[in-house]
Amino acid sequence: MTSSTEGLPPPRRYWAMVAIGLGITMAVLDTSIANVALPTIARRVGATPAAATWVVNAYQLASIVTLLPIAALGERIGYRRIYLAGLVVFVVGSLGCALSHTLPALVAARIVQGIGASGIMGMNGALVRHTWPHRKLGRGVGINALVVSFASTIAPTVAAGILAVGSWEWLFAINVPLGLINIVLASRFLPHSERNDRPLDLASALLNALAFGLLFVGADALTRGGRESLLAVGEIAIAVVAGVFLWRRARQRAAPLIPVDLMRDRVFALSIATSVAAFTAYMLAYVALPFYFETVLHRDAVQTGLLMTGWPAALGLAAPLAGVLSDRLPAAILGAAGLSLLAVGLALLAAMPVDASVPDILWRMVLCGLGFGFFQAPNNRTILASAPRERAGAAGGLLAMSRIVGFTCGATLAAAMFRLAPAHAETADLVIGAAFALVAAFASLRRLKSAGAPRLHAKSL
Repeated sequence: MTSSTEGLPPPRRYWAMVAIGLGITMAVLDTSIANVALPTIARRVGATPAAATWVVNAYQLASIVTLLPIAALGERIGYRRIYLAGLVVFVVGSLGCALSHTLPALVAARIVQGIGASGIMGMNGALVRHTWPHRKLGRGVGINALVVSFASTIAPTVAAGILAVGSWEWLFAINVPLGLINIVLASRFLPHSERNDRPLDLASALLNALAFGLLFVGADALTRGGRESLLAVGEIAIAVVAGVFLWRRARQRAAPLIPVDLMRDRVFALSIATSVAAFTAYMLAYVALPFYFETVLHRDAVQTGLLMTGWPAALGLAAPLAGVLSDRLPAAILGAAGLSLLAVGLALLAAMPVDASVPDILWRMVLCGLGFGFFQAPNNRTILASAPRERAGAAGGLLAMSRIVGFTCGATLAAAMFRLAPAHAETADLVIGAAFALVAAFASLRRLKSAGAPRLHAKSL
């Protein structure tokens, strides 16, 4: 059974979006809430702060190395099946986290959680595409972006609220009932999709794990500096070599694990490049801003938390509107306008006087959020719509991977500035972020020149 090119009929379409939204909310929350609770977890399990960071790193690393192989597997056995399997694994991992009393047990459970999150995030875009008709795809993508923004916004509050009334184990235990509810919803309402009988390329999956896994570990070690720097350079070098072999292997296959076939489409390739540069700018800002507010502008932790909400709140307002507009207007223009707005907002934040008032700071944060919102939904729509329906899994997986690569690059650059220029690191990170936003805006505009070119898969839309 396959889904129609017109997506699902209402009201099943809306129930399917509830299932998709609930899954991505759990995955996004568990990326963030562990950061907030890390000091508490470290004390309770008797771990050093450095060792406790693996509670966060294990989840992210497991997601990175499995995301593209799981996306490829979704094209073979169905996006719905992989999503449901991802939910089951995520719930099992969450239960394991809640029952863990030592750091090794917790890290192992977080690895299981991260693999489950890959099944959820990797299928997210493909399921949205199969849920909505093509003419309304931007609306669906906009709603999805709103959900992600909302989850990112409430994550610190949810973590603080749970820790205020219960132990850290409840941060993970809450996923169990939510996950079971979502399994019921997903099994009943999610769309079916096309399948193929191509075997999974295990050699490419191994090279993928080496390339992205060592890149993540090496970048993380590089940010800490010291004696680990030499080892980090070696890990990154091996990652690059593995990446070259992976790319060469992918070029020889019709539907490779790394979707180089989709990258031959200039619009798709430019959209991925836009995404990587934009999320690099995003992470540069999000690492720098809390330090900027507290150390440069002399705000306390409560005010910093309030000021940080301006960006995701504005993003949540802009994303649905931008999604609807992307069904009518070129994403190249919407994205370039939004990213230019982001660049202006970051530059204005960097140039603020130290005695800036709360409203002065907030409107600049809102400007950044509006700009990012007008980029994200149209760009995501273009990536999903540019691929043939039977390659929606690869497109969705690469979309999720572009976000992770951008986050990793941004965090690494931000940390490097804190080591190289500690006196001016916050301002420098914001300026570099503005530069990356402008690069992303340029890449977005380049799509206008490529929009009229023959598409590799026009018949599949």
